[in-house]
Amino acid sequence: MSVAGRTFEVSVRRMTHNDLHAVSEIERQSYGFPWSSGIFRDCLLAGYHCMVLDSDREIRAYGILSVAAGEAHVLNICVAAAFRRQGYGVRLLHALIDQARKSRVKRVFLEVRPSNLSATSMYKGIGFTTVGRRVGYYKAANDTREDALVLGLDL
Repeated sequence: MSVAGRTFEVSVRRMTHNDLHAVSEIERQSYGFPWSSGIFRDCLLAGYHCMVLDSDREIRAYGILSVAAGEAHVLNICVAAAFRRQGYGVRLLHALIDQARKSRVKRVFLEVRPSNLSATSMYKGIGFTTVGRRVGYYKAANDTREDALVLGLDL
């Protein structure tokens, strides 16, 4: 990729324990109710497909995919605020979907807040469709809850 005449490498690779601090920091800065570094560590230990997108030796995005019973579930995907709307989320999501295909699953699911219009637009642009709604799924401000749209993609 290049920005302002500068070219840099972008790669998607497996997350390691050495990445946990950077991933946790992106999570903390992105969400009002972030996952703890322990949750990310547990995902690694459980054998989930944990990926990071890095560029110029900096982690810019991460994603977690679980696979079971012929289905895959994107548990978390996030791009650092400074790097959003540059195609990193799409690239990482395609890498997660490719991993799901390698695992021979038939469908990929994820949840998204209806208020997260940019993420919803990205998912639907890739081919995800709404398959349901989980009422009160997410914590929200002032001890309230927000629904989740459940999206699915047939492979």
